[in-house]
Amino acid sequence: MNPLDWRLYDGPVPVLLQIFGCAAIVALLARRDRRWWLVWVPVIALVAITVALFVGVIVDDWWKPFPDPLPRDVLKWTAVAAFGVGLAAARMKSLTWRLRGAAVLGALLVVAISASQVNAFYQEYPTLRAALGPWLGRSDDFDKARGVDRQTVAAPPEGWLSQVWQPPPGMPKNGTVSEVSIPGTVSKFKAQNGWVYLPPAYLATPRAQVPVLILLAGQPGEPRDWIDAGQVVDMMDGYAAKHGGLAPIVVMPDDLGGPFDNPLCLDSKLGNSETYLTRDVPAWINANLKVSPAPRGWAVAGLSHGGTCSLQMAVRKPDLFHSFVDISGQDEPSLGSRKETVDKAFGGDAAAFARVNPLDVLKATRYPQVSGIFVVGSGDDEFGPQQRNAFAGAKAAGMDVQYEELPGGHSWQVWRPGLANNLAWLARQTGLVGP
Repeated sequence: MNPLDWRLYDGPVPVLLQIFGCAAIVALLARRDRRWWLVWVPVIALVAITVALFVGVIVDDWWKPFPDPLPRDVLKWTAVAAFGVGLAAARMKSLTWRLRGAAVLGALLVVAISASQVNAFYQEYPTLRAALGPWLGRSDDFDKARGVDRQTVAAPPEGWLSQVWQPPPGMPKNGTVSEVSIPGTVSKFKAQNGWVYLPPAYLATPRAQVPVLILLAGQPGEPRDWIDAGQVVDMMDGYAAKHGGLAPIVVMPDDLGGPFDNPLCLDSKLGNSETYLTRDVPAWINANLKVSPAPRGWAVAGLSHGGTCSLQMAVRKPDLFHSFVDISGQDEPSLGSRKETVDKAFGGDAAAFARVNPLDVLKATRYPQVSGIFVVGSGDDEFGPQQRNAFAGAKAAGMDVQYEELPGGHSWQVWRPGLANNLAWLARQTGLVGP
C-alpha cells in the first residue's frame, strides 16, 4: 500500500507514533542531574501547561474563530507538544551538535504524536493523502467534464430516475471533481472557490438528469473539507457503483468568505451569505448544469455551521429546498452568544435577527412540504442539546423530520457517516432512486 494511504487515526501508524513519541519524551528527560529533575523539568511542565491554557484563552476568549470552545483533549495534547519542545530547548546548551540534532528529532516526534492524537479526536484526516489533499488532490477540468449539451434521461413525474435509467455503454466508472468559481453576482459576496462532483451517470451519453445536493462545510473551514476529510468523492462513487452510476451532483460552495470568517449564513452587516447561497449559487448551477428541477430535486446538507445553515436554507427557501440534512448543527446561527450575534451582525437590532432566526420563524410558519434529518454525536454535549431543540422546533412546525444519534462527539467520526448513512434517504426524497 502507498504510504500516503496508511491510516492516521487507527491501525499501526498511530500506535507506532505513540511508541516513538513516548520513547522520545523518555530520552529527552533522561539526565543524571538533580537540578534538572527538581527545577528544570517542573518549570518546563508548568510552562507547557501555561502555553496550552494561553492558547485556550486566545482561541476561546479573544480570537473566537468558532462558537464552541476548544476541547480539553486538544489543550492536553497542546501541552504535551509544548513540553517536548521545551525539554529539547532546555537541553541544547549541554549537548554536542550531533545530539542536538537527535533532540530536535525527539521534539518533532512529540509534536507528531500530539498532532496524531488531535487528529484522532476529530478524525479529520483518515490518511496522509487526505491531509495533503490541497496539494496532492486532483481537480478535473469542469468544462470538459460537464461536456456539451446531450440527450438527457429525466425522472418521471412523481417517480424516480432509477425507474427509467439504463447505464449506457462507455459510461465512466467514477465521477469527476472540479474546482470552480461561483461569483456573487447578486449578493456581492466575495466567496472562495467552490467544488463540484459530477457522478458517472451525468458524464454518460445520454446523461442522467440527476438531483443536486448543496453541501456545506463547518467553520472554520472551506469547501474542500468535504473532499479531503469527508471523503465525499469516494462516498458518492461508492453509491453510484451500486446504482447504475446514479448519484447526486454535489456542489460545495463557500458560504464563509474565508476559512475563519462567519457571516452566519445570513444577510447582515457581515455579508450577504444567504443571498449568495439562494440566488447566486442556484443561478450558476442552472446556467452550467442540467439538473433535476427544484424544489424536489434539490437538497441541502452540512456539518456544524453548515448543518445550522442547511436548516436555515430549508426554513428561508422552502421553494428551493424540500430536503435537508443537518449534521451537528446549532439551534440558531451564533457568534458565541445571542447578544454578540445581534450586536455584530444586526447592529443590536434583536427583532431583525428574530425575523431570520430559524427557530423563531418556525414558531410562526408551517412547513409540511419540507423533510429533514437531524444528526448528532451521542457524546456531543455542546451541540447535542441544540440539535434536539432544533428538531423539536422543526417537528412542531409540521416538517417531516427524523432525529439520529451516532457514536462520537463533534467530529468527523459523526459527520462522515451522518451524510453517508442518509444517502438512500436523500435519493428517495430527490427522485433519484426509489425504495
